[in-house]
Amino acid sequence: MMKTMIRILIIGCCFLGADLLTDGLFNSKVFLKTEAEARVGRPLTPGSVAGVARRTTRRTIRRTSVYAATLPRGCTTVVIEGTTLHQCGDTYYQPYGNQFVVVTVD
Repeated sequence: MMKTMIRILIIGCCFLGADLLTDGLFNSKVFLKTEAEARVGRPLTPGSVAGVARRTTRRTIRRTSVYAATLPRGCTTVVIEGTTLHQCGDTYYQPYGNQFVVVTVD
């Protein structure tokens, strides 16, 4: 039993070593990357969303300690990251019970 495990381990190491040598892992260029590479465009696989997720940004909504009983005039309703907010100029309000809390959107 022990001899079989040692043989399997040795054969596996031989295959791994051969694979590393044929792929050129021991070439110094692999270890000394001086520039970062970025690829812009669609992912190669149709079902992949990795390329899309890499290019999107998340917005953060944080509540402040400022509350208002009513909204100012001229507010519009917007949805940011699935949260319904009221935008009045540069200020955002989020409904909270029967009041509105001022939120910051980053």
